[in-house]
Formats: sequence, structure tokens, C-alpha cells
Amino acid sequence: MAHRNLKCSRRWYVSVFLFLFPIMNPVSTVTHYSVPEEMDEGSLVANLATDLGLDTRSLSNRKIRVDVVGNKKYLDIKKDTGELFILERIDREFLCPLKTATSCFLKLDASVENPVRMFNIEVEIVDINDNAPHFRRGTMHLDISESSPVGERFSLNNAADPDVGTNSVKNYHLSSSEHFSVEIQTGRDGTKFADLILKKPLDREKQAVHNLILTAVDGGVPARTGTASIIVRVLDVNDNAPSFEKAKYVVDVMENSPIGSLVIKLNATDLDEGSNSEIVYSYSLYTSERTQKMFNLNPENGEIRVKEMINYEDLKLYEMEIIASDKGPNSVSGQCKLTIQVTDMNDNHPEISIKSFQSPIKEDTPTDTVIAVVSVSDKDSGDNGIVVCSVPLHLPFDLKPSPDGQSYSLVTKDYLDKETTHMYTITVTAKDLGSPTLSSTKVIQVEVQDVNDNRPLFTESPYTFYVLENNKAGMSIFSVSATDADGGENAAVTYSLVRMSPGLTITTFLNINEANGTVSALKSFDFETLKTFQFQVVASDSGTPSLSNNVTVNVFILDQNDNAPVILYPLSSNGSAQGVEEIPRNVNAGHLVTKVRAYDADIGYNGWLLFSLQEVTDHSLFALDRYTGQIRTLRSFTETDEAEHKLLILVKDNGNVSLSATATVIVKLVEPKEAFAASDVKSTAKDDEDSNVIFYLMITLGAVSVLFLVSIIVLIAMQCSKSTDYTSKYLPETNYDGTLCHSIQYRSGEKRYMLLAVKNLYASEANLFSSRKSHCLSCLLLTNINQFT
Repeated sequence: MAHRNLKCSRRWYVSVFLFLFPIMNPVSTVTHYSVPEEMDEGSLVANLATDLGLDTRSLSNRKIRVDVVGNKKYLDIKKDTGELFILERIDREFLCPLKTATSCFLKLDASVENPVRMFNIEVEIVDINDNAPHFRRGTMHLDISESSPVGERFSLNNAADPDVGTNSVKNYHLSSSEHFSVEIQTGRDGTKFADLILKKPLDREKQAVHNLILTAVDGGVPARTGTASIIVRVLDVNDNAPSFEKAKYVVDVMENSPIGSLVIKLNATDLDEGSNSEIVYSYSLYTSERTQKMFNLNPENGEIRVKEMINYEDLKLYEMEIIASDKGPNSVSGQCKLTIQVTDMNDNHPEISIKSFQSPIKEDTPTDTVIAVVSVSDKDSGDNGIVVCSVPLHLPFDLKPSPDGQSYSLVTKDYLDKETTHMYTITVTAKDLGSPTLSSTKVIQVEVQDVNDNRPLFTESPYTFYVLENNKAGMSIFSVSATDADGGENAAVTYSLVRMSPGLTITTFLNINEANGTVSALKSFDFETLKTFQFQVVASDSGTPSLSNNVTVNVFILDQNDNAPVILYPLSSNGSAQGVEEIPRNVNAGHLVTKVRAYDADIGYNGWLLFSLQEVTDHSLFALDRYTGQIRTLRSFTETDEAEHKLLILVKDNGNVSLSATATVIVKLVEPKEAFAASDVKSTAKDDEDSNVIFYLMITLGAVSVLFLVSIIVLIAMQCSKSTDYTSKYLPETNYDGTLCHSIQYRSGEKRYMLLAVKNLYASEANLFSSRKSHCLSCLLLTNINQFT
């Protein structure tokens, strides 16, 4: 929009000047034109050919031209029309730089040929307001003392404008300020300049710098402006005293703070500047020497630091007065008060002292019995000085605080047991409530005194012992042992036997060592007479009152091979067993000649009998069953066989050291009739003999059965009262070969024993037991029943 207005203005100028200067005076030698500066290139100034009176139709033949005299060629002419136009933009301020020149002309020479003519042309360049005022320095600095009087004048740099006339600087304006104003002055050459006037006193402490804007305005339409910054720095005078933020400071400092640690940094301020605001800190005369000794004051920056170790327990509060002075010519000062409160640190461990301590104490001491009094103290204050005591929870002791909380009673909270712990190590721990917590410990050893509160206990209950028969009288056969958990005399155990009645009992033949529980037999045992017995042993301690305990002892007599086999048939006579058997000569092979019968009072292998032929006249005639003792024919007799045969039978047991007996059987061969008659007589005699044998056998079997039942009952009772597994002691005999129905092995020390029982009874025993085969009557029946008829 501005450009368009400028273009219209330029055209108006041209048209005006052309109107005012239609210079076609034939007598004038100079043709004048007037154009504004800054016209666009190609803009038409005038039709020079017409103004000069030249025929435009012949211009192409006359070669019209223009030349600029002494300047650049800003204008040119169209050769075919004679129009004068702007060849290059014209800047009046560049073309005529001297501002004193009121007019600016551009001179040209125009020429034509055929005929040759010369014309002088002057083009006046008219100024337009195309430049704004500007200051040589965009920022002006002024130093004004705050003590300057009102009305004092300060010169400012003027603004310059390349334009001339009304387009140059006409006025100055100052930005709003309560302290300054501006006055316009005019120089001899008409230049306008401004002075800064102080209209209100300055105060550097309120405003140290004033920022102003000076604006220069020209007279153009529209007006153009230029600005410059004015920075007014207010110079200080020492008119303010240093001042602290507070009149009184209160700070806390921890005791034991490291030397050199900062307590506080005091900050006094002075509104002045320079040396007037430089502050020096110092103690006043009211500050004690002790305080100055504890704290160091830095005079330059006001830092107060710890100078010596601080102890809350020595002094809890320090007071001082600090002075701040400036370094101005006429120094002024300010002061403040500082209170330093020492904060207690938890730097003291609790102290423990034990009083009225009792040790040892009896294990039957009642609960809540006071063992000791524990006193505690702590030099710290507040929570740091509150102390709590404790003992380990797993111990049978507890601490009960006193009402004032300064002591505790160490009491028993449970019953003591010397057998479990004979000495208690009690660690008393005292902890304060500070942060971090500090603690102390004190170790108390309480010895527990024994009381007789435990009975002796036997290592086994009941005891079971196995004793070989034929033991040596007066020698120890086994021992019992009991222990007492008490100590000293309360644990000293003595042993004794329980003698049920004053009469003759098994304990009459036993003796026990009171000190070690060793039992000895006063007589030798005989398995065939006594197989088992039972008695009780009492263990008593030596406490007061004495405590005791008893245990049952079961004794089993073990059989030894001390009985040789006894021949029942043939009957012994004069120390020898010999019988005569008559058999018909016509018997067949396998005929039962007779049966040798024997028994052994021992049991097991010791009573297991085997038969063998030691001597025989003819081995081809007779055979002996090694288990049953039956003698049978191997073949039929012939006429050549002798009429009488002698058989020597050896009967031996299976003991480790085998015992034996012999029997002689004489077999006579007779004719059948003689054998028949002899057999009747013999049968009658034999029936009487068998009746006697059966009678004695029944008595023996009855006695053995009774003993067996008693033994079974005793064993069952022992098993019910004791859960000990004897399977490792009794081993079943899997390999059986003979007349035994069952066998049980057991061990005693390094020896192994076997109990045997009869399994089968053959036809020859049918009259005794009413059955061909019967089960075992007793595992203690050790006699080889198969040998009885």
C-alpha cells in the first residue's frame, strides 16, 4: 500500500513539474525537469523530442541521444519516440550526500544529427521521506550519582536523518519515567538535539539502573522514527548500614560434630555497592570467651564453624552477638543475636550394674524368685537416655522393671532342671531408645544346685539273661546297670535283691554286688532240674530322701551236653545193654527184627540221637535205621547162613562233644514152629515189660508238658511287657532231617543254641498217643521219643 502511494506521488510530481515547466522556449538554452527520487526503473520522465520541438517521425534517422555530465547515467531516451525515462533507480542522498545542499540536479546533454543540434537539460531530484532518523550509538550509558540534585542536565547524542527539509529530525520523545524528562535544543545549523533532565532524586538502593528509550521523529508524512536506549546507572553513596535477615537466630548443632563442620552461615546485606557494601563479621564484646573458643567466626563470609568438640553433657546452650560492618569511608554496622542449642547425640552406652546376686540356686526354686537386681543408667537425655533391658527368651529367667524404670529384678519364670542345664549363662542386654540404638551387655552365670528329684533308671526293663547250666558256683553270671540323672550323692546308685519271703527261694542262691550290679550264683544250675526263674533287683540312690526303682530279671538256663544216651531196650543188665531176638529162618527181606530204644535227658542237638552199626557178623543180612533204631532184614535167610548173629549198636547224641552208649543185639535163627512158640512166651513177657515202660513214659511226658506250658506263659508275658525284637536272636531252622518236627535257634554271646520238638510218632507209638501222627507237644521235649516202644 505504501509502495502504491509512493508511485502515485511520483507521477504527481512528474506531472506537476511538467505542468510548471513546459520548457519549449526557443531562446532558452537549458531545459529543466523535476522528478522525485526513488522512481522505478523505466518510469517516463518526459517526451524530450516533443519538448525540444523535434519531429518524432524523423528521429530514427537523426540518431537522438543523451549523455550524463559528471554522474552515472541514470536517465536514457528512446530513439524512436524521443521519450526520456528512468534507466536506474536514483537515490538523492547518494547523489547529493552533502546535507547543506538545498537542491540536487542531474545534468544531461542531448544531441541529434541531420542537422546536428545540442541541448542542455537539467533534471532536479526532489527529496522524499525515505530515511528514518537514527542514532550513531544505539545505546547510551550515563552514570549519575544518587546524590545529584533535581534539575541537573545531562547531554544526549542527537539523531541523524539523511533527508532534508521537513523530512529531517523535528522532535524527540522520552519513555515514561518519574525521575527523568527531555528538553529539545536547536543548533545554529537547525539540527535538533535533546538534553536529559533529572526531575526527582535518585535512590540506588531502590533502583540502581534506569532503562529509558529516546525516540527521534522527522517531519515527513507519514513521519519516520528512530530509537536509542539510555541506560542510567545510579552511582552509590554509603547511606545504608548492613542488616541481617533476622534479629535473632536459633540453630541446633549435634554434639560431637566434627571440628570444622558448619553451624550456620550468617548473611548480612548492605544496599550500597562497592566498598560500601563489603561486610566484615565479628563477635561483639558481649560474647563470652568460652563461646568464642568453641566456635570460629569467618570475618569474610559470616560462616560459624565448630572449633572444638561439643559435649551436650557439658553445656547445652551457647549465646553470642555478631556484628556486621561495611568498608565504606564512613563505616556503619548492624548486629544480630545467635543462640546455638546443642542436640544430644546417642553417644553414651547404657551402664549395667548387678546387685544382690545369688548363685548357686536349687533346681526346685519356685518361680518369680529374685536372683539378682540389675541397675541401668545412661548419661544421654530424652529417648537416648531411656534404657530397656532384656534377657534371652529361651532361658527360664525374666526381668521385671521397677516403677522408676532404673532397675530390674532378675526372676525365675520357669522351673529349673539341673539334669538339663547345670549352668545358665544369662546375657543381660540394655538398649537405649536412641537412633541409632546403643546397647551394653552383662553376662551372669547362674549355677543350678542339684536336688534328688530323679529315680535311678535301668538300662533295660525287664532284663533277660541266658545262663549255661553247670556254671561255677560263686562266679558272676550277669550284671544289671542303672543310672541316675541327678549329680553327686543323689546319683550314687546301690543295688539289692528283692527277697519275697524268708523261706528258701531262688534268691537264696543269688548274690548282687551293691556297687556295680553284678549278680553271682552261689550254686551250679542244672537244666534238667531248673530251666527258668525270675527275680527283681532294686536300684536306690544316696539322696535324702532316697529314691529307688526296681526291674524284673528273667533267667533262662541253657542246656549243655552233660547227659549220655540211656538205652531203654534192650534192657541194661549188669551195666551192659544186651538182648536176644529169635526170628524164623523163613522171613522175607524187610522183616522188622527189633528196635533199639534210647533217650537223652538233654535237649536240642544234645538230645538228638543217631544209631549206627558198629559190629555185625554179616553186613548183607541186617540194616539199621539211623534215626529210628529199627533193625530189619536185607534179604531172606539161606541154609548156609549162620544160626546166630551179633549186632553191636552205637547210640550217640549230636552235642558239640558227643556222648554215646552201646547196645548188643543177638539174633538167633530158628525154625518157624520153634519161633512161634517162643514168640508167644516172649510176647507175654514183653507185654509186662511194655506196660512198665509205658507207665514211666507217661509220667515223663506229663512232667515235660507241664514245664513246657510254664515256659510258654513266661515267654508270652515277657514279650508283652517288652517290645524288643528277638527275631535276630531266634533263627528258624529251615533244613530239617530226622525225627524233629521244629527247631528254634537262639544266640547267647558267640554261642548258638537250638530248641527242638518231636514231629511224628510212628506205628510203634500208637498205643501211647492214640494217633499215628501227632503234633509237637513241647519245644522243650528233648528226649528222642521215637526210641520208646
